[in-house]
Amino acid sequence: MDLVLAVADHYVLTPYVYPSSWAEDGAVRQILSLLVLTNLGAAVLYLGLGAISYYCIFDHNLKKHPHYLENQVQREIKYSLTSLPVISIPTVALFFAEVRGYSKLYDNVSDSPLGWPGLFLSMISFLFFTDMCIYWIHRFLHHKLIYKLFHKPHHIWKIPSPFASHAFHPVDGFMQGLPYHIYPFFFPLHKVLYLALYVFVNIWTISIHDGDYRVPNSLTSVINGAAHHTDHHLFFDFNYGQYFTLWDRLGGSYRHPSALMGKGPHDLIKKLQAEGKLDRDNGSKANGKVNGHVQNGVRSKEE
Repeated sequence: MDLVLAVADHYVLTPYVYPSSWAEDGAVRQILSLLVLTNLGAAVLYLGLGAISYYCIFDHNLKKHPHYLENQVQREIKYSLTSLPVISIPTVALFFAEVRGYSKLYDNVSDSPLGWPGLFLSMISFLFFTDMCIYWIHRFLHHKLIYKLFHKPHHIWKIPSPFASHAFHPVDGFMQGLPYHIYPFFFPLHKVLYLALYVFVNIWTISIHDGDYRVPNSLTSVINGAAHHTDHHLFFDFNYGQYFTLWDRLGGSYRHPSALMGKGPHDLIKKLQAEGKLDRDNGSKANGKVNGHVQNGVRSKEE
């Protein structure tokens, strides 16, 4: 994060914002700057990438699904933009520690003990480390004593849009984001690669909520895509993983995506339309409210 802070200081903060008496390496100034940059960056990534996904990738036909809520996108955005500033407070504490040099982040490839191979290995280990941690954190958040306190708000969106990607309770959002931030305190990581991975993480988080269920057949059993994650939203206690299905398989929580078996959200919409229970044009209920439907033989849980 010190790279971002240095650029902001050079082009904006030092010449236009802070008085000359405030040194760039002053703790108070750095914390204030990090708060602003973290919130601004989170909002830009969320709204920018979310909008691209929503307008270019998300299948708007999913809005006809009985579990898609009225004004859902507006509600997802409002919840996210309310939570992100709260999440930023403990996150900035970790960024501040990075800026102060307590992490294992490095500037040059030559600083890596393994050089360029070390750069590649750190990228792979980052993905597997964070995937493992998020699986267990996510599963912990589903414990009956924890779920209603922190994680239930994210499961309001049973048929999520890309804007549901960041719609978490602040405690939930921080806990699931924590592995990304603690990795460089345990393992060496190039600063530019860290920023690139941070952007990738946001892209991936949006992508598993984007309703695009297409996955190459050879990767279906390996990659945790939108089809897998949508089943998590619908059926609650399956597919906790972030990138891969590895820990779901080891933990006995893997579920093959219903959308890839002809029993997913699109299939239910077609079924209800064929039965005359759902209007083909706008998705409104044709014969009264559609309640208690069953998806893939399992009633969608109302946690």
